[in-house]
Amino acid sequence: MAPLRVGIIGYDQVNALDMVGPAEAFTSALRDHSTGKIERGYDVSIIGLTKRAFVAESGIVFLPACTIATAPPFDTLIVPGGRGLRLPEMNDKVAGWISERAKATRRIASVCTGIYALAATGLLDGRRASTHWRFTADVAKRFPRLRMEPNALFVKDGKFYSSAGITAGIDLALALIEEDFGARMALTVAREMVVYLKRSGGQEQYSEPLQFQAAASDRFAQLVTWMTNNPTREMSVESLARRAALSPRQFFRRFKACFGSSPAIFVETLRLNEARRRLSAGEPSIASVAEAVGFKGADAFRRAFERRFRITPSKYRRSFGLPSERSSNNATLRTKGSEKK
Repeated sequence: MAPLRVGIIGYDQVNALDMVGPAEAFTSALRDHSTGKIERGYDVSIIGLTKRAFVAESGIVFLPACTIATAPPFDTLIVPGGRGLRLPEMNDKVAGWISERAKATRRIASVCTGIYALAATGLLDGRRASTHWRFTADVAKRFPRLRMEPNALFVKDGKFYSSAGITAGIDLALALIEEDFGARMALTVAREMVVYLKRSGGQEQYSEPLQFQAAASDRFAQLVTWMTNNPTREMSVESLARRAALSPRQFFRRFKACFGSSPAIFVETLRLNEARRRLSAGEPSIASVAEAVGFKGADAFRRAFERRFRITPSKYRRSFGLPSERSSNNATLRTKGSEKK
């Protein structure tokens, strides 16, 4: 089987990671044959608007392998985001080329603000879509026929895919690799890149802590970092107040004014989001998850999880864990049919 061709569109003022993240994921997808030969699963090409090198927002210079005028057919097209794509002339050129190629292309995906060009084609009208949390409202206003899902890391609707900001392009690429070559290949790539195969939850768990740290004083920014990295530590109002060098009353008032949440709810959210990640990764014991994220017992964890997400931890793991883990769980249920679920 020949490698699948992936084309990634490049232009001046592109976000470099929007391009390089997916490109590295696809390039890391290697197939082993019984003969011992290793082959690439994908042939990745950078497509320029012209033959000239182009410069990313970060100053990195890229040399395209082909242009929109000379590009061969592609199995998959990736449209990365960047400041340049929001310029009318460049947007029109990219959107026009995507429209021409759409019928002959198996799937088309936007990363981050790449949706500005993909949406401009009209191909997403009536479809679900996602983009970087900071641009969701603007995209929804400019393209009212899109059905925006502001908290999704990536969305698939038919042959069209769209992802949230920057590193979510890697999440999307891993999902496409899994579609093409299965979960084992995708997991191998994820391990190679030292990333999660599937991050639990949506953008809010990644964007909100960053917003908190940007908006907070240095004292609270450091505290939130400590809280995120130490979910099992004591986090009563009194103990957190001591870390912030405030009285409990002052701490509670300032914390809620800064973050829009009481310390208790904030702590529970941090712990439950980490629990979702562990359950998605297939951690076998609910009790061990509860202990690892700072709950005093499995029962308290189950109650909090179900209250927040309207699903039990066990059902969440069966629904959102790795495919191999779900298969194992289902097989266990079948062989133990007499037991209560």
